[in-house]
Amino acid sequence: MSPKLYDYCLATQLNQSIIGPVPLLLFPSKAPKDFCVAFHGSPLLAQRKWELRSSFRCLRKFKDHPSVKERELETRISGDDASNGHGGGDDLGWLAAFPHVLTASMANFLFGYHIGVMNGPIIFIARELGFEGKPLLEGLVVSIFIAGAFIGSIISGVMIDKLGCRRALQIDTVPLTLGALLSAQAHTVDQMLLGRFLVGLGIGVNTVLVPIYISEVSPTKHRGSLGTLCQIGTCLGLIASLLLGIPSDNDPHWWRMLLYIACLPGFTLIVGMQFAVESPRWLFKVGRVNDAKTIVSKLWGESQVDIAIEEFKSVLKVDGTNEEANWSELLIEPHSKVAAIGGMLFALQQFAGINGVLYFSSLTFHDVGITDGALASLLVGLTNFAGALFSLYLMDREGRQKLLVGSYLGMAVSMFLLVYAIEGPINDQLTHNLSVLGTLMYAIS
Repeated sequence: MSPKLYDYCLATQLNQSIIGPVPLLLFPSKAPKDFCVAFHGSPLLAQRKWELRSSFRCLRKFKDHPSVKERELETRISGDDASNGHGGGDDLGWLAAFPHVLTASMANFLFGYHIGVMNGPIIFIARELGFEGKPLLEGLVVSIFIAGAFIGSIISGVMIDKLGCRRALQIDTVPLTLGALLSAQAHTVDQMLLGRFLVGLGIGVNTVLVPIYISEVSPTKHRGSLGTLCQIGTCLGLIASLLLGIPSDNDPHWWRMLLYIACLPGFTLIVGMQFAVESPRWLFKVGRVNDAKTIVSKLWGESQVDIAIEEFKSVLKVDGTNEEANWSELLIEPHSKVAAIGGMLFALQQFAGINGVLYFSSLTFHDVGITDGALASLLVGLTNFAGALFSLYLMDREGRQKLLVGSYLGMAVSMFLLVYAIEGPINDQLTHNLSVLGTLMYAIS
Protein backbone atom coordinates (compact mmCIF):
# COMPACT_ATOMS: atom_id res chain seq x y z
CA MET A 1 0.00 0.00 0.00
CA SER A 2 1.42 3.39 -0.98
CA PRO A 3 2.02 6.12 1.64
CA LYS A 4 -0.43 8.32 -0.24
CA LEU A 5 -3.22 5.75 0.15
CA TYR A 6 -2.35 5.32 3.81
CA ASP A 7 -2.55 9.07 4.50
CA TYR A 8 -5.80 9.37 2.59
CA CYS A 9 -7.45 6.53 4.50
CA LEU A 10 -6.14 7.93 7.77
CA ALA A 11 -7.70 11.28 7.02
CA THR A 12 -11.07 9.72 6.29
CA GLN A 13 -11.13 8.06 9.69
CA LEU A 14 -9.93 11.00 11.76
CA ASN A 15 -12.27 13.38 9.93
CA GLN A 16 -15.38 12.92 7.80
CA SER A 17 -15.28 9.96 5.46
CA ILE A 18 -15.22 10.95 1.80
CA ILE A 19 -15.81 7.67 0.05
CA GLY A 20 -16.76 5.38 2.87
CA PRO A 21 -15.17 4.17 6.11
CA VAL A 22 -11.90 2.27 6.15
CA PRO A 23 -12.22 -1.02 8.01
CA LEU A 24 -10.00 -1.44 11.06
CA LEU A 25 -8.38 -4.84 11.60
CA LEU A 26 -6.44 -6.50 14.44
CA PHE A 27 -6.25 -3.51 16.79
CA PRO A 28 -3.96 -3.68 19.78
CA SER A 29 -5.98 -2.96 22.86
CA LYS A 30 -3.82 -0.01 23.91
CA ALA A 31 -1.37 2.30 22.23
CA PRO A 32 2.07 2.91 23.76
CA LYS A 33 2.09 5.57 26.44
CA ASP A 34 4.71 7.77 24.81
CA PHE A 35 2.63 7.83 21.60
CA CYS A 36 -0.35 9.22 23.55
CA VAL A 37 1.79 11.79 25.34
CA ALA A 38 2.97 13.13 21.98
CA PHE A 39 -0.57 14.30 21.32
CA HIS A 40 -0.51 16.59 24.40
CA GLY A 41 -3.64 15.61 26.17
CA SER A 42 -5.50 13.87 23.32
CA PRO A 43 -5.29 10.17 24.32
CA LEU A 44 -8.48 9.23 22.41
CA LEU A 45 -7.16 10.67 19.17
CA ALA A 46 -3.78 9.10 19.79
CA GLN A 47 -5.32 5.72 20.45
CA ARG A 48 -7.39 5.97 17.28
CA LYS A 49 -4.40 6.89 15.17
CA TRP A 50 -2.30 4.12 16.71
CA GLU A 51 -5.04 1.60 15.96
CA LEU A 52 -5.11 2.73 12.35
CA ARG A 53 -1.35 2.41 12.00
CA SER A 54 -1.46 -1.08 13.44
CA SER A 55 -4.28 -1.98 11.08
CA PHE A 56 -2.44 -0.80 7.99
CA ARG A 57 0.73 -2.53 9.18
CA CYS A 58 -1.25 -5.76 8.98
CA LEU A 59 -2.54 -4.86 5.55
CA ARG A 60 0.95 -4.32 4.13
CA LYS A 61 1.44 -8.04 3.67
CA PHE A 62 -1.19 -7.81 0.89
CA LYS A 63 0.67 -5.04 -0.96
CA ASP A 64 1.55 -7.34 -3.85
CA HIS A 65 -2.11 -8.28 -4.29
CA PRO A 66 -4.15 -5.09 -3.83
CA SER A 67 -7.88 -5.44 -3.88
CA VAL A 68 -10.10 -3.98 -6.54
CA LYS A 69 -11.43 -1.41 -4.07
CA GLU A 70 -7.90 -0.39 -3.15
CA ARG A 71 -6.92 0.04 -6.79
CA GLU A 72 -10.02 2.13 -7.40
CA LEU A 73 -9.21 4.26 -4.37
CA GLU A 74 -5.61 4.76 -5.51
CA THR A 75 -6.81 5.75 -8.97
CA ARG A 76 -9.37 8.18 -7.50
CA ILE A 77 -6.71 9.84 -5.31
CA SER A 78 -4.23 10.11 -8.19
CA GLY A 79 -6.90 11.60 -10.41
CA ASP A 80 -7.93 14.12 -7.76
CA ASP A 81 -4.32 15.11 -7.16
CA ALA A 82 -3.65 15.57 -10.85
CA SER A 83 -6.80 17.57 -11.44
CA ASN A 84 -6.12 19.79 -8.44
CA GLY A 85 -2.54 20.52 -9.27
CA HIS A 86 -0.87 18.23 -6.72
CA GLY A 87 0.69 15.89 -9.20
CA GLY A 88 3.99 17.73 -9.27
CA GLY A 89 5.33 20.19 -11.75
CA ASP A 90 3.41 23.07 -13.22
CA ASP A 91 -0.36 23.03 -12.83
CA LEU A 92 -1.67 23.20 -16.39
CA GLY A 93 -5.16 21.87 -15.73
CA TRP A 94 -6.62 25.05 -17.25
CA LEU A 95 -4.82 24.72 -20.57
CA ALA A 96 -7.20 22.33 -22.34
CA ALA A 97 -10.24 24.51 -21.66
CA PHE A 98 -8.51 27.83 -22.31
CA PRO A 99 -8.99 28.03 -26.13
CA HIS A 100 -12.72 27.39 -25.78
CA VAL A 101 -13.08 29.92 -22.95
CA LEU A 102 -11.05 32.47 -24.90
CA THR A 103 -13.28 32.08 -27.95
CA ALA A 104 -16.45 32.53 -25.91
CA SER A 105 -15.02 35.60 -24.18
CA MET A 106 -14.92 37.29 -27.59
CA ALA A 107 -18.61 38.00 -26.92
CA ASN A 108 -17.55 40.02 -23.87
CA PHE A 109 -15.04 41.84 -26.05
CA LEU A 110 -17.99 42.95 -28.18
CA PHE A 111 -19.84 44.01 -25.03
CA GLY A 112 -16.96 46.23 -23.94
CA TYR A 113 -16.51 47.61 -27.43
CA HIS A 114 -20.13 48.71 -27.66
CA ILE A 115 -19.94 50.27 -24.19
CA GLY A 116 -17.07 52.53 -25.22
CA VAL A 117 -17.71 53.07 -28.92
CA MET A 118 -20.05 56.00 -28.28
CA ASN A 119 -17.97 57.56 -25.53
CA GLY A 120 -15.87 59.92 -27.61
CA PRO A 121 -17.76 60.34 -30.94
CA ILE A 122 -21.20 61.04 -29.41
CA ILE A 123 -20.75 64.80 -30.01
CA PHE A 124 -20.12 64.27 -33.73
CA ILE A 125 -22.93 61.71 -34.02
CA ALA A 126 -25.35 64.17 -32.43
CA ARG A 127 -24.19 66.93 -34.77
CA GLU A 128 -24.56 64.81 -37.91
CA LEU A 129 -27.89 63.22 -37.01
CA GLY A 130 -29.41 66.46 -35.77
CA PHE A 131 -29.79 66.07 -31.99
CA GLU A 132 -26.82 68.16 -30.83
CA GLY A 133 -27.54 69.98 -27.58
CA LYS A 134 -30.25 67.51 -26.55
CA PRO A 135 -28.86 65.59 -23.55
CA LEU A 136 -31.87 63.26 -23.36
CA LEU A 137 -31.37 61.98 -26.91
CA GLU A 138 -27.62 61.76 -26.41
CA GLY A 139 -28.14 59.61 -23.34
CA LEU A 140 -30.74 57.48 -25.15
CA VAL A 141 -28.48 56.78 -28.13
CA VAL A 142 -25.64 55.76 -25.83
CA SER A 143 -27.63 53.59 -23.44
CA ILE A 144 -30.66 52.22 -25.32
CA PHE A 145 -28.81 48.99 -25.91
CA ILE A 146 -29.26 48.33 -22.17
CA ALA A 147 -33.02 48.11 -22.82
CA GLY A 148 -32.33 45.56 -25.54
CA ALA A 149 -30.00 43.73 -23.19
CA PHE A 150 -32.82 43.43 -20.65
CA ILE A 151 -35.01 41.62 -23.18
CA GLY A 152 -32.09 39.51 -24.42
CA SER A 153 -31.29 38.34 -20.91
CA ILE A 154 -34.88 37.16 -20.45
CA ILE A 155 -34.90 35.00 -23.58
CA SER A 156 -31.38 33.66 -23.10
CA GLY A 157 -32.47 30.78 -20.87
CA VAL A 158 -34.82 29.37 -23.50
CA MET A 159 -32.10 29.60 -26.15
CA ILE A 160 -29.59 27.76 -24.00
CA ASP A 161 -32.03 24.95 -23.12
CA LYS A 162 -33.13 24.43 -26.72
CA LEU A 163 -29.93 25.04 -28.69
CA GLY A 164 -27.03 24.58 -26.29
CA CYS A 165 -24.39 27.17 -25.48
CA ARG A 166 -22.32 26.81 -28.65
CA ARG A 167 -25.14 27.20 -31.15
CA ALA A 168 -26.83 29.92 -29.09
CA LEU A 169 -23.62 31.97 -29.13
CA GLN A 170 -23.41 31.71 -32.90
CA ILE A 171 -27.04 32.71 -33.46
CA ASP A 172 -26.73 35.51 -30.93
CA THR A 173 -24.01 37.10 -33.05
CA VAL A 174 -26.57 37.89 -35.80
CA PRO A 175 -28.32 40.82 -34.02
CA LEU A 176 -24.93 42.06 -32.82
CA THR A 177 -23.62 42.26 -36.38
CA LEU A 178 -26.83 43.58 -37.96
CA GLY A 179 -27.18 46.20 -35.25
CA ALA A 180 -23.62 47.44 -35.79
CA LEU A 181 -24.15 47.64 -39.57
CA LEU A 182 -27.43 49.52 -39.18
CA SER A 183 -25.86 51.97 -36.73
CA ALA A 184 -22.88 52.57 -39.03
CA GLN A 185 -25.19 53.43 -41.95
CA ALA A 186 -27.69 55.45 -39.91
CA HIS A 187 -28.82 58.83 -41.24
CA THR A 188 -31.59 59.43 -38.70
CA VAL A 189 -31.92 59.12 -34.96
CA ASP A 190 -34.50 56.33 -35.36
CA GLN A 191 -32.10 54.21 -37.41
CA MET A 192 -29.36 54.70 -34.85
CA LEU A 193 -31.70 53.78 -31.98
CA LEU A 194 -32.87 50.62 -33.78
CA GLY A 195 -29.30 49.54 -34.47
CA ARG A 196 -28.24 50.10 -30.86
CA PHE A 197 -31.32 48.21 -29.64
CA LEU A 198 -30.43 45.17 -31.79
CA VAL A 199 -26.92 45.28 -30.41
CA GLY A 200 -28.43 45.27 -26.92
CA LEU A 201 -30.45 42.12 -27.66
CA GLY A 202 -27.24 40.27 -28.47
CA ILE A 203 -25.43 41.72 -25.49
CA GLY A 204 -28.22 40.63 -23.14
CA VAL A 205 -28.01 37.02 -24.27
CA ASN A 206 -24.22 37.05 -24.02
CA THR A 207 -24.11 38.37 -20.47
CA VAL A 208 -26.05 35.29 -19.34
CA LEU A 209 -24.72 32.74 -21.81
CA VAL A 210 -20.94 33.28 -21.68
CA PRO A 211 -20.49 32.89 -17.88
CA ILE A 212 -22.60 29.71 -17.98
CA TYR A 213 -20.56 28.28 -20.84
CA ILE A 214 -17.23 29.12 -19.20
CA SER A 215 -18.27 27.61 -15.86
CA GLU A 216 -19.43 24.39 -17.52
CA VAL A 217 -16.30 23.74 -19.61
CA SER A 218 -13.73 24.87 -17.01
CA PRO A 219 -12.13 22.50 -14.47
CA THR A 220 -13.45 23.13 -10.98
CA LYS A 221 -10.15 24.36 -9.56
CA HIS A 222 -9.67 26.94 -12.32
CA ARG A 223 -13.30 27.98 -12.74
CA GLY A 224 -12.86 31.26 -10.89
CA SER A 225 -9.72 32.29 -12.74
CA LEU A 226 -11.07 31.37 -16.17
CA GLY A 227 -14.33 33.10 -15.30
CA THR A 228 -12.50 36.41 -15.00
CA LEU A 229 -11.86 36.25 -18.75
CA CYS A 230 -15.40 37.61 -19.08
CA GLN A 231 -14.34 40.83 -17.37
CA ILE A 232 -10.97 40.87 -19.12
CA GLY A 233 -12.70 40.53 -22.49
CA THR A 234 -15.02 43.41 -21.61
CA CYS A 235 -12.07 45.59 -20.56
CA LEU A 236 -10.13 44.82 -23.74
CA GLY A 237 -13.17 45.67 -25.87
CA LEU A 238 -13.57 48.96 -23.99
CA ILE A 239 -9.88 49.80 -24.45
CA ALA A 240 -10.05 48.95 -28.17
CA SER A 241 -13.07 51.22 -28.73
CA LEU A 242 -11.51 54.12 -26.83
CA LEU A 243 -8.17 53.70 -28.60
CA LEU A 244 -9.76 53.52 -32.05
CA GLY A 245 -11.96 56.47 -31.15
CA ILE A 246 -9.05 58.91 -30.73
CA PRO A 247 -9.01 59.91 -34.46
CA SER A 248 -12.64 61.03 -34.18
CA ASP A 249 -11.38 64.36 -32.79
CA ASN A 250 -9.96 65.14 -36.23
CA ASP A 251 -12.48 63.28 -38.42
CA PRO A 252 -16.16 63.98 -37.60
CA HIS A 253 -17.27 60.97 -39.68
CA TRP A 254 -14.88 58.49 -38.05
CA TRP A 255 -17.68 57.11 -35.86
CA ARG A 256 -19.09 55.21 -38.84
CA MET A 257 -15.81 53.34 -39.27
CA LEU A 258 -15.83 52.50 -35.56
CA LEU A 259 -19.23 50.83 -35.93
CA TYR A 260 -18.18 48.95 -39.06
CA ILE A 261 -15.19 47.61 -37.12
CA ALA A 262 -17.63 46.25 -34.52
CA CYS A 263 -18.78 43.67 -37.09
CA LEU A 264 -15.38 41.93 -37.22
CA PRO A 265 -15.42 40.35 -33.73
CA GLY A 266 -18.90 39.02 -34.52
CA PHE A 267 -17.66 37.11 -37.56
CA THR A 268 -14.71 35.84 -35.52
CA LEU A 269 -17.07 34.55 -32.83
CA ILE A 270 -19.28 32.71 -35.34
CA VAL A 271 -16.30 30.92 -36.89
CA GLY A 272 -14.49 30.30 -33.60
CA MET A 273 -17.46 28.69 -31.86
CA GLN A 274 -17.72 26.23 -34.74
CA PHE A 275 -14.49 24.69 -33.43
CA ALA A 276 -15.30 25.07 -29.72
CA VAL A 277 -16.77 22.25 -27.63
CA GLU A 278 -20.34 22.15 -26.42
CA SER A 279 -21.17 22.29 -22.72
CA PRO A 280 -20.87 18.71 -21.38
CA ARG A 281 -23.68 19.38 -18.91
CA TRP A 282 -26.06 20.34 -21.73
CA LEU A 283 -25.00 17.31 -23.80
CA PHE A 284 -25.80 15.01 -20.88
CA LYS A 285 -29.13 16.74 -20.36
CA VAL A 286 -30.23 16.09 -23.96
CA GLY A 287 -29.13 12.45 -23.83
CA ARG A 288 -25.75 12.67 -25.60
CA VAL A 289 -23.93 10.95 -22.76
CA ASN A 290 -20.99 9.62 -24.78
CA ASP A 291 -20.30 13.06 -26.24
CA ALA A 292 -20.38 14.53 -22.73
CA LYS A 293 -17.89 11.92 -21.50
CA THR A 294 -15.57 12.62 -24.42
CA ILE A 295 -15.51 16.35 -23.72
CA VAL A 296 -15.01 15.90 -19.97
CA SER A 297 -12.12 13.53 -20.65
CA LYS A 298 -10.59 15.99 -23.10
CA LEU A 299 -10.92 19.09 -20.90
CA TRP A 300 -10.74 17.80 -17.32
CA GLY A 301 -8.93 14.46 -17.58
CA GLU A 302 -9.94 10.83 -17.82
CA SER A 303 -10.13 10.43 -14.04
CA GLN A 304 -12.88 13.05 -13.81
CA VAL A 305 -15.33 11.42 -16.24
CA ASP A 306 -17.23 9.25 -13.76
CA ILE A 307 -17.27 12.02 -11.13
CA ALA A 308 -18.67 14.52 -13.65
CA ILE A 309 -21.33 12.13 -14.91
CA GLU A 310 -22.51 11.47 -11.36
CA GLU A 311 -22.72 15.21 -10.77
CA PHE A 312 -24.72 15.71 -13.97
CA LYS A 313 -27.10 12.94 -12.91
CA SER A 314 -27.69 14.47 -9.50
CA VAL A 315 -28.31 17.94 -10.96
CA LEU A 316 -30.67 16.54 -13.60
CA LYS A 317 -32.52 14.56 -10.94
CA VAL A 318 -33.01 17.68 -8.83
CA ASP A 319 -34.17 19.65 -11.89
CA GLY A 320 -36.62 16.90 -12.74
CA THR A 321 -38.16 16.92 -9.28
CA ASN A 322 -38.61 20.70 -9.41
CA GLU A 323 -40.56 21.00 -12.65
CA GLU A 324 -43.44 22.59 -10.74
CA ALA A 325 -41.18 25.18 -9.09
CA ASN A 326 -42.11 28.83 -9.50
CA TRP A 327 -40.54 32.23 -8.90
CA SER A 328 -42.38 32.75 -5.61
CA GLU A 329 -40.19 30.08 -4.00
CA LEU A 330 -37.31 32.56 -4.12
CA LEU A 331 -39.11 34.54 -1.41
CA ILE A 332 -39.08 31.73 1.16
CA GLU A 333 -36.32 29.94 3.03
CA PRO A 334 -33.80 28.56 2.22
CA HIS A 335 -33.72 30.49 -1.08
CA SER A 336 -34.74 33.98 0.05
CA LYS A 337 -31.41 34.99 1.60
CA VAL A 338 -29.33 33.86 -1.37
CA ALA A 339 -31.74 35.47 -3.85
CA ALA A 340 -31.75 38.75 -1.89
CA ILE A 341 -27.95 38.93 -1.68
CA GLY A 342 -27.46 38.05 -5.35
CA GLY A 343 -30.13 40.49 -6.51
CA MET A 344 -28.81 43.33 -4.37
CA LEU A 345 -25.27 42.82 -5.67
CA PHE A 346 -26.46 43.20 -9.25
CA ALA A 347 -28.64 46.20 -8.40
CA LEU A 348 -25.97 47.98 -6.38
CA GLN A 349 -23.45 47.41 -9.14
CA GLN A 350 -25.67 49.33 -11.56
CA PHE A 351 -26.68 52.09 -9.12
CA ALA A 352 -23.04 52.57 -8.10
CA GLY A 353 -22.51 54.57 -11.30
CA ILE A 354 -20.15 52.41 -13.36
CA ASN A 355 -22.27 52.89 -16.49
CA GLY A 356 -21.99 56.67 -16.22
CA VAL A 357 -18.22 56.44 -15.85
CA LEU A 358 -17.75 54.13 -18.84
CA TYR A 359 -20.34 55.67 -21.19
CA PHE A 360 -19.76 59.36 -20.56
CA SER A 361 -16.23 59.71 -19.17
CA SER A 362 -15.15 61.88 -22.12
CA LEU A 363 -18.02 64.31 -21.51
CA THR A 364 -17.35 64.28 -17.76
CA PHE A 365 -13.69 65.16 -18.25
CA HIS A 366 -14.68 67.87 -20.73
CA ASP A 367 -17.08 69.39 -18.19
CA VAL A 368 -14.33 69.75 -15.57
CA GLY A 369 -11.98 71.41 -18.08
CA ILE A 370 -9.88 68.48 -19.34
CA THR A 371 -9.54 69.12 -23.07
CA ASP A 372 -8.18 65.71 -24.16
CA GLY A 373 -11.10 63.64 -22.87
CA ALA A 374 -10.46 60.74 -25.29
CA LEU A 375 -6.99 60.02 -23.88
CA ALA A 376 -8.27 60.40 -20.33
CA SER A 377 -11.04 57.88 -21.09
CA LEU A 378 -8.47 55.50 -22.57
CA LEU A 379 -6.55 55.72 -19.31
CA VAL A 380 -9.78 54.78 -17.50
CA GLY A 381 -10.12 51.71 -19.74
CA LEU A 382 -6.52 50.64 -19.09
CA THR A 383 -7.04 51.05 -15.35
CA ASN A 384 -10.19 48.95 -15.51
CA PHE A 385 -8.21 46.25 -17.30
CA ALA A 386 -5.52 46.35 -14.60
CA GLY A 387 -8.23 45.80 -11.98
CA ALA A 388 -9.51 42.77 -13.91
CA LEU A 389 -6.01 41.26 -14.01
CA PHE A 390 -5.65 41.89 -10.27
CA SER A 391 -8.91 40.06 -9.60
CA LEU A 392 -7.74 37.21 -11.85
CA TYR A 393 -4.78 36.72 -9.54
CA LEU A 394 -6.78 36.98 -6.30
CA MET A 395 -10.04 35.22 -7.25
CA ASP A 396 -9.07 31.68 -6.30
CA ARG A 397 -6.65 32.77 -3.55
CA GLU A 398 -8.70 35.17 -1.42
CA GLY A 399 -12.26 34.20 -2.35
CA ARG A 400 -15.17 36.21 -3.71
CA GLN A 401 -16.42 37.80 -0.49
CA LYS A 402 -13.23 39.70 0.34
CA LEU A 403 -12.93 40.99 -3.22
CA LEU A 404 -16.55 42.17 -3.24
CA VAL A 405 -16.21 44.02 0.07
CA GLY A 406 -12.95 45.66 -1.00
CA SER A 407 -14.38 46.57 -4.38
CA TYR A 408 -17.45 48.33 -2.99
CA LEU A 409 -15.39 50.19 -0.39
CA GLY A 410 -13.03 51.37 -3.12
CA MET A 411 -15.93 52.58 -5.26
CA ALA A 412 -17.45 54.48 -2.34
CA VAL A 413 -14.20 56.36 -1.65
CA SER A 414 -13.74 57.04 -5.36
CA MET A 415 -17.20 58.53 -5.79
CA PHE A 416 -16.61 60.76 -2.77
CA LEU A 417 -13.45 62.12 -4.43
CA LEU A 418 -15.34 62.77 -7.68
CA VAL A 419 -18.15 64.65 -5.94
CA TYR A 420 -15.68 66.70 -3.90
CA ALA A 421 -13.67 67.52 -7.03
CA ILE A 422 -16.74 68.82 -8.86
CA GLU A 423 -18.56 70.54 -5.98
CA GLY A 424 -15.81 71.37 -3.49
CA PRO A 425 -14.28 74.82 -2.96
CA ILE A 426 -10.93 74.02 -4.63
CA ASN A 427 -8.92 75.46 -7.52
CA ASP A 428 -9.15 74.22 -11.11
CA GLN A 429 -5.89 72.27 -11.12
CA LEU A 430 -6.84 70.31 -8.00
CA THR A 431 -10.29 69.72 -9.48
CA HIS A 432 -8.70 68.15 -12.59
CA ASN A 433 -6.36 65.98 -10.57
CA LEU A 434 -9.03 64.73 -8.15
CA SER A 435 -11.45 64.04 -11.02
CA VAL A 436 -8.92 61.85 -12.82
CA LEU A 437 -7.79 60.19 -9.59
CA GLY A 438 -11.34 59.43 -8.45
CA THR A 439 -12.33 58.04 -11.85
CA LEU A 440 -9.23 55.84 -12.06
CA MET A 441 -9.75 54.54 -8.53
CA TYR A 442 -13.36 53.79 -9.39
CA ALA A 443 -12.37 51.93 -12.55
CA ILE A 444 -9.82 49.72 -10.80
CA SER A 445 -12.24 48.98 -7.95
